Amino acid sequence: MKIALGQINTTIAGFLENKIKIIEQTEKAVKAGADLIVFPEMAVCGYPPLDLMTYPAFIDTNQKTISDLKKELPDNIAVAVGYVEKNYSGTGKAYYNSVAVIYNGEVIHTQHKTLLPTYDVFDEDRYFEPAEKRTVLNFKGKKLGFAICEDIWAENIGDSRLTYHIDPVKDLCNAGIDILIAPSASPFYSGKTAIRRQLVESLSKKYKCITIYVNAVGANDLLIFDGNSLAASAKGEIIMHCRSFEEDLQILDTAAAAVIPESNLLEINNKNENLEKALILGVRDYLQKNGFKRVNLGLSGGIDSALVAVIAAKAMGPENVHAYGMPSRYSSDHSLSDAQKLAENLGIGFEVLPIEQMFTASLETLKASLAGTQPDTTEENLQARIRGLLLMAWSNKKGSLLLTTGNKSEMATGYCTLYGDMCGSLAVIGDLFKTEVVALCRYINEKTKYDLIPENIITKPPSAELRPDQKDEDSLPPYEILDGILDAHIMKCKSFDEITALGYDKETVRRIIRLTEKSEYKRRQAAIVLKVSEKAFGNGRRIPIARVIYEIEK
Repeated sequence: MKIALGQINTTIAGFLENKIKIIEQTEKAVKAGADLIVFPEMAVCGYPPLDLMTYPAFIDTNQKTISDLKKELPDNIAVAVGYVEKNYSGTGKAYYNSVAVIYNGEVIHTQHKTLLPTYDVFDEDRYFEPAEKRTVLNFKGKKLGFAICEDIWAENIGDSRLTYHIDPVKDLCNAGIDILIAPSASPFYSGKTAIRRQLVESLSKKYKCITIYVNAVGANDLLIFDGNSLAASAKGEIIMHCRSFEEDLQILDTAAAAVIPESNLLEINNKNENLEKALILGVRDYLQKNGFKRVNLGLSGGIDSALVAVIAAKAMGPENVHAYGMPSRYSSDHSLSDAQKLAENLGIGFEVLPIEQMFTASLETLKASLAGTQPDTTEENLQARIRGLLLMAWSNKKGSLLLTTGNKSEMATGYCTLYGDMCGSLAVIGDLFKTEVVALCRYINEKTKYDLIPENIITKPPSAELRPDQKDEDSLPPYEILDGILDAHIMKCKSFDEITALGYDKETVRRIIRLTEKSEYKRRQAAIVLKVSEKAFGNGRRIPIARVIYEIEK
């Protein structure tokens, strides 16, 4: 049997354009002689639809699109497509997360999703009823079983905290399937590709069946889908692998598939390459799916804004990126020259808007009101907010989307200014720790074989330059130490005692945990963060703002 893997980039509620993509890819698969084409989870409506599920018009259009596909798809090829199915039983939730197999104008098979993830960014139990049974499709002499995304994760590979009491894959394999098919919308995070591969290999080997995993590609808000669809033989060997971070159509001949050499799969585990591609895709899709064509940002001469500028230029083209240098009385000469050099290297627009006049005027306006107080972070934050004001003015006037440039280390500890450098609609590197920012910048320079990002930007001591001779280490530990503590606390959820047992100074750990937890109110007001780690700031990490920080205040 020839099976096509239709790895497409869908838009949430983009029913017409999604349908067109499904039909176009199916037509290509027909020309390639495919018997079946499989599309990702919820390819009809896009994933995740969230509370659009509460709008009857959304559900009705989704259903109508299935009806249209029955009429418009080519004959003589089966098409497995994900959509929202109504629950007509009268009990439970109103809908199912389903896949329909359409063949010659009819739906010949339907399978609902059984395991509904309710952790991290997922909240499917809010909308869907789980499947009560799993059935086999007999098609062209083969027994096919469909397990939608989470349904293949019942064995907890990759997350030991998950516990499922139903194993859809086991049920299907006990029914004697020849091919296991998993339409998926599995978001990217660093290392996820290797985990998926391990899963597909292990399931194929354990149940002695071919496994075909078709993943979504593209970005929807904070979530980035990396594609990397793949297939494994009944021996657990990889026999098909689609491209990463772009649409792809591959045809698998199950009777004649060859094992892919390991050397061909090395790039998919390159952390920095994947991070760069993910961020580029995240920026491009966020803008295009929201109707924006250009971006702007503040370019300070620091490493964070430099990386954001590089990602933006690669995502949207340098002609659609405009940056500002906004020096104050505390800005160093090299900051402006470094920013200018980077802008020249990238070919992006660059202007200098000094903020000294506005800063001086603001201090004069506040002079009487703040009489008797000493300079502190108030004056520092004022500079950041003036810069935010100017950046937002250009964004409004030009119809441009402002990108924020803060990293995860800063967002974690609150080393950022509300309504200042936090202004903007998209936090491009808000899920990268500072040490990861440095590593990615070095990787980009190595790949381009010259200092696309000027070396001085990478090597100079980080500074917000909001007071004389300021350095980040005046307020925070060195980033190697800070990021180690943050990784243990945020990513691994280790306790105070467990973190100090790793060798970190107790008072430093106490201070960093307190800074992180007390900054939750800031993060609630932050721009959307592109998710590239297992635990990003955003709706996947739900921490109360008003609470006792029990680990360090007991």
